[in-house]
Amino acid sequence: MKKLLVLFLSLTATAFATTRITMVHNEKVIAYQEILHPAENESGSDGFPSVTIFLSDGPVQIMDEAGKPTLVTVKRGEVLFRPAKSWKLYAASNVEVRFVRVEFCGEGSSETWGRSGVAPDYKLPLENNYCRVTDIRFAAGTNEPLHSHHDRVVICFSGAQLRHRLPDGREEESSLKTGEVVWRKSATHIGQNVGKTDFWAITVEPK
Repeated sequence: MKKLLVLFLSLTATAFATTRITMVHNEKVIAYQEILHPAENESGSDGFPSVTIFLSDGPVQIMDEAGKPTLVTVKRGEVLFRPAKSWKLYAASNVEVRFVRVEFCGEGSSETWGRSGVAPDYKLPLENNYCRVTDIRFAAGTNEPLHSHHDRVVICFSGAQLRHRLPDGREEESSLKTGEVVWRKSATHIGQNVGKTDFWAITVEPK
């Protein structure tokens, strides 16, 4: 009976454990996707500055370094920056909290990129000395203008069949699926949405 009880408790703990999956890990960033089940707090970070990109709507609790909680409501696609070893997230209700956290392994840079290389319709939710964050959306059957970007993490909210037209005239497939988190190298191209679904992604370019 005691062995069965231990096994039950072990399985129960596993079922409600925080789910964390590393999506990208290189010399510039560590990006992972995490799911907080009700009443859970996020797993420990590696102590780097980071941005959190929320994949779901709902209430979350932010616990600061002094242990003071603040209840906030976040929206899907919202981006929050946090310094190294700062606040942590807690699931504040019976709703799961889903997010991608991108940690920056470098020392950052004082260089300002602004809208350099950014297509006119892109939004820039955040830029600081660690990264530039871009919100990219374009409809099925349309093209982006020619633009350039740095090495970046791409978090795909709405996947589409994509094709890139390069300055030398070559074309390459670049489709993304909803929920994918990938690392893409710097490039200059025209993005073409050749599918039937609108595209939405948030990109994080480390400095």
